[in-house]
Amino acid sequence: MKRICIYTLICFLSIGLSHAQVDRTKYPEPGPAPQINIGDAETFTLPNGLKVFVVENHKLPRVTYSLMLDRSPLLEGDKAGLTSLVGDMLMGGTKSRTKDQIDEEIDMIGGRISFGSTSANASSLTKYQDKLLTLFADILLNPSFPQSELDKLKKQAISGIASSKDSPDEISGKVSNVVLYGKDHPYGEFATEKTVSNVQVADIKQYYNTYFKPNIGYLAIVGDITKQEAERLTKQYFGDWQQGEVEKSTWPIPAAPQGNEVILVNRPTSVQSVVNITYPLALKHNDADAIPAQLLNNILGGGSAGRLFTNLRERKGYTYGAYSSLSPDKIVGNFSASASVRTEVTDSAIYEFLEELKRIDKKTITEQEVADSKAILSGSFGRSLEQPATIARFAINTELYDLPKDYYKNYLQNLNAVTVEQLNTLAPKYIKPANAYIVVVGNTDAFKDQVAQFGAVKYYTNTGEPEVKTSVQDSSLTAEKVVDKYLDAIGGKEKLADVKTLKSVQEAEIQGMKITAELLVDQTKPIAVQSMKMGPQVMSKFIIYQDKATMINQGQEQEVPAEMFKSLKNALEIFPELNYAKNGTKLSLDGMVKANDEDAYKVIVTSADGTKSVNYYSVASGLKLKSESASDGEAEINEYKDYNGIKLPAVSTIKSPNIPVPLKMVAVEQVINPAFNEADFQ
Repeated sequence: MKRICIYTLICFLSIGLSHAQVDRTKYPEPGPAPQINIGDAETFTLPNGLKVFVVENHKLPRVTYSLMLDRSPLLEGDKAGLTSLVGDMLMGGTKSRTKDQIDEEIDMIGGRISFGSTSANASSLTKYQDKLLTLFADILLNPSFPQSELDKLKKQAISGIASSKDSPDEISGKVSNVVLYGKDHPYGEFATEKTVSNVQVADIKQYYNTYFKPNIGYLAIVGDITKQEAERLTKQYFGDWQQGEVEKSTWPIPAAPQGNEVILVNRPTSVQSVVNITYPLALKHNDADAIPAQLLNNILGGGSAGRLFTNLRERKGYTYGAYSSLSPDKIVGNFSASASVRTEVTDSAIYEFLEELKRIDKKTITEQEVADSKAILSGSFGRSLEQPATIARFAINTELYDLPKDYYKNYLQNLNAVTVEQLNTLAPKYIKPANAYIVVVGNTDAFKDQVAQFGAVKYYTNTGEPEVKTSVQDSSLTAEKVVDKYLDAIGGKEKLADVKTLKSVQEAEIQGMKITAELLVDQTKPIAVQSMKMGPQVMSKFIIYQDKATMINQGQEQEVPAEMFKSLKNALEIFPELNYAKNGTKLSLDGMVKANDEDAYKVIVTSADGTKSVNYYSVASGLKLKSESASDGEAEINEYKDYNGIKLPAVSTIKSPNIPVPLKMVAVEQVINPAFNEADFQ
């Protein structure tokens, strides 16, 4: 009987489900967009002008304080980088607490406090908020700006800047901003080692005294707190904050180029090209087009479902990802579409980028694309509401950007109201495939001729300066003569030819650890040994012969791949330039450029197997200033020293794709024609 009942139940459910089945070949009809139930921010203003927003949320016993200062963008000039140091300097100590004491007291209550040049945040459990605000107000109102903290921060910043000079993405960002806005615009300038070095404690204090004023401040308080309690606490802790006049600045609004311009930044060591198609545009946060433009960009390149990603990654396989952004701003917005692509497909990738931009301008947006993008943006918006900081940001943004009071409450409804027709009409207004800067960072010698089809080509350096390449005035000067001048400058061909053996030991430091690189060369064999130690430990050791190279690992020799051998084989030649003609190496003089802040001849070196590298020789001294190649990276020679009448590099900066930061190599031992024995090469 029990079995019959179960069988009957199964049959009943099966019949019921069969009647309830839906047609899964059709998408369900979307329901109406919900109104988001965001708590209304209650507001009040302190006598000193600080405007406070309170959003009550008693679900968790936590409270978050978010402060924003509404100042105009600043042109920092010869002290660019100053504002990036302000926040950490504020956290560096007060008149009554050291940095260590501040950190310890924050940890004791499980809180968080952070400062920037125009913002600050603090959060903790509600029961600790008096202690939290004691610390927060002390940092805000009584900073001590210790010199020792500035020295440390400047050193860190300068180290980061040095590393970023060799980052293709960092270079692309800097150069893109320079061509978009110009270096005389706050959005176009960037910090350098020199400008950061110029920053003094007095500059930090002046910035603080000028801009940290309550009357340009907005404080959002979100969490387990009432308006009445918020009024009491803010008066107690921020009531003595003195207001002051803060001037507003206006800046020119740059225009997009009349036609496409191709901006090339040569980085011969790159095996990929960073492509960024960008231009400025007039779009503010409170514009009626802001939400439709966000939807438009999501369809084009907002994620893995965007047209750019689908084309350049999935169909063409040019890149791991291609994306775009359409960013509003109080002064001037911008559009950007970017990807890192293989060097050999750089021109093809740019073509596909531009084709997608053209295609979206031709009323090709579909109902399905709009529905999918609405779902993505709605989900992202909903998830963001899980963080209390989001509610605080909404309250402040409403005031900063002059948004409607119900902007975020009605966001989903306004998003859902956007139509296909509206987006197809809007696209040509914001997508400009014929008025863009096409910024490319990579091995430009490999594709410079091909990319000329997309617009007028201009060259920039990795420091954001227009590269001035001038033709050589002396028509009789050849690359071979430039190399001969270099050989004369370091000792002369006759003396260099007499050098048959060499020992070179160089040291560097990375993350506090000493690295020792040793090179032994005996051209009479010929044989060479390259070894690298970190501290006492041997990290790598190669023995290089005329026809192969081996790697020593745990006492065993293993032959290296052919591609690696090509690079290692160069070690057999102490002075490669001596043997260019004999080895079938071809030289080409590619004008004059700046290298290491000197006028230099640029010589393209093509070996017999087709491998290319670039050498830069000083116009004044003839000495080699820098060499670049895709396989070995970049070697910048900072200083030469005389060793028995022969000049050898004594200080060099090595930048390699395999090394995370530039290495400054200092020669500690260089011996010309030392006597070796067999054990030295084992």
